[in-house]
Amino acid sequence: MEFLAETKRECEEILGRYPHPEGALLPILHLAMREWGHIPPEAVVYLSTLLGMSPARLQGALTFYPAFRTQPSGRHLIGICCTLSCSLMGATEVESYLCEKLGVEIGQTTADGRFTLTKMECLACCGTAPVMLVDGELHQSLTRVKIDQILERLN
Repeated sequence: MEFLAETKRECEEILGRYPHPEGALLPILHLAMREWGHIPPEAVVYLSTLLGMSPARLQGALTFYPAFRTQPSGRHLIGICCTLSCSLMGATEVESYLCEKLGVEIGQTTADGRFTLTKMECLACCGTAPVMLVDGELHQSLTRVKIDQILERLN
């Protein structure tokens, strides 16, 4: 497994910005996520070689940062903020509603492969809680009606 030609060029540009290749770890992992949608086990050796680090160290970053997925996800990734402010303002209800509506539990993907539902740490919108991130787009002050509208717009 390796990057496509265009991504390889972008990778080389990123690596050129850092005096030590390990410094590019997070940007390269984001690049890999964009290219493959997740970072499978066979990519760990490839990426660790690019970065001049051990596969174990790279794996440590993968498991530490929740932004990086090691399993494929649905076409649309839904992340519900689960920190205290959102929980106090209804995130538990949002989670229950989405689980019921989509027919999945947190961490699962719908049978049709459209949605993967996850929990996320603070999205820095405590004043407009509860919030969720859908394909990188923030949605605030969630209600069942708003959630339904958001889901209806996604194909």
